[in-house]
Amino acid sequence: MKTTRIMAVAALLVASGLTLHVGRAQQAGIKRTDLQRHDLSAPAREVIQVRIDFDQGSASPRHTHPGEEIIYVLEGTLEYEIDGKLVKVKPGDVLFVAAGTPHLVRNVGGTNGAELATYVVEKGKPLITLVR
Repeated sequence: MKTTRIMAVAALLVASGLTLHVGRAQQAGIKRTDLQRHDLSAPAREVIQVRIDFDQGSASPRHTHPGEEIIYVLEGTLEYEIDGKLVKVKPGDVLFVAAGTPHLVRNVGGTNGAELATYVVEKGKPLITLVR
């Protein structure tokens, strides 16, 4: 009986940890849609393309990527903080974020926003690393 309780508590702790991890994968107010992922001719590199939708008023956490990010704004008014500098962009604007550069994005417009993010990154590394 005591062993069963201990196993049940352990299972709950593991499940809650997994739930926390999954919750961080998709930030509230932000939806990531993977479009494509391909190996490149450069050794140990891949390209990943993602559509990212931002609810009005949402913001990403500060983060980095293990390679370059090329951003094309699809809709809305977005404000990027890249290595401490603020840049406000609108549909049709493009941005470049160098590998390992801390950045975040906020939807500062009155509507939903969206971007097409293209990453040229080291294969096998986490795409996003949070920065405190």
